Amino acid sequence: MTRRRVTAATRIDWPAAAQRLAELLPPERLHVSVRRWAKDANGPWTVAFSGGADSLALLLLVWAHWPARRRGLQALHFNHRLRGRAADADERFCRQVCAGLNVPLRTARWMRTERGRPSETEARAARFAFFDRALASARRRILWLGHHQNDLAESILMRLARGSGLEGLIAPRPVHRLASQRSHVRPLLSLSKSTICDALQQANIPWREDTTNALGDHLRNRLRCDVVPRWLAAEPGRDVLAGVSRSRDQLEEDAEALEAWAAGIGISPMRGVRLADLAALPAAVARRVLHRWRLSLGARWGDVSRQTFEAVLTAARSGVATRLSLGAAGFAKVERGWLRFESAGEKAAKLRKATWAN
Repeated sequence: MTRRRVTAATRIDWPAAAQRLAELLPPERLHVSVRRWAKDANGPWTVAFSGGADSLALLLLVWAHWPARRRGLQALHFNHRLRGRAADADERFCRQVCAGLNVPLRTARWMRTERGRPSETEARAARFAFFDRALASARRRILWLGHHQNDLAESILMRLARGSGLEGLIAPRPVHRLASQRSHVRPLLSLSKSTICDALQQANIPWREDTTNALGDHLRNRLRCDVVPRWLAAEPGRDVLAGVSRSRDQLEEDAEALEAWAAGIGISPMRGVRLADLAALPAAVARRVLHRWRLSLGARWGDVSRQTFEAVLTAARSGVATRLSLGAAGFAKVERGWLRFESAGEKAAKLRKATWAN
């Protein structure tokens, strides 16, 4: 988008534009899980807003479809400062849109000191660190994000190559409840990128375009520009993205069933997990029980590799007496019918006791 079009954004009737878009993308086009969640959602809503087609459509649709939520609605914009004047124009555009909708906008700029182009992971981490700070300072717990079906397809391809399990393959979720009691909400996962852009064009709504998305610097960009288009072209008679979305939804149903099963297995704060319980479970459920035990340990679990996690699971399910390091805090110990945590101090005390006995 040119600077002229950004300046013209100040003359757009943004409430009318939001209503036009809402007519083209009515509530039933948004993800059903989000629509169900929104009926009982408590607390003010916050929208991540870059100025691109996805986040612009998201902000306009949230504003239009949930008018009762407008009073507490807020937008967040993070300027990565990687595209010079274009990035600053993105920020101005976001200010113009939010001013037109009477939605408060909070912004931040990345004060990065390192030289060279950052990785996609670094940029995302900086952006979400700002989101976290903004939500925490305002005591907000609900963040709306503009991920869509193309993002979902790209994420699944990336995670398949990394050997991700079920939890990885169902991300991003339409409604993701985090351990921090926050929720990330993605209503556009039922829509493709082309559907969103077509609707914006029909409604005569401009948006900002990040030209770096077309560069091959990052894996996601290469998948977006090279792999996914070829995948779609390979099956011209099939809506591939809608199929990926349906598969993700069904995998999430399976994950919820497994989680409910795992939640029924008791975990003792003092003794840990009973080996007989783990041995009787299918591997997928036993793995989830071990994850729950890991979470119960908090920081004591340490920075443990996937290989160590699998070793703990194998030892616990086999019942063979084992002690495996979980980092500086202590050990996972399999003995006397239980998988439990042994602190480093506890082991040191036992060694001293054994030394005295000798």
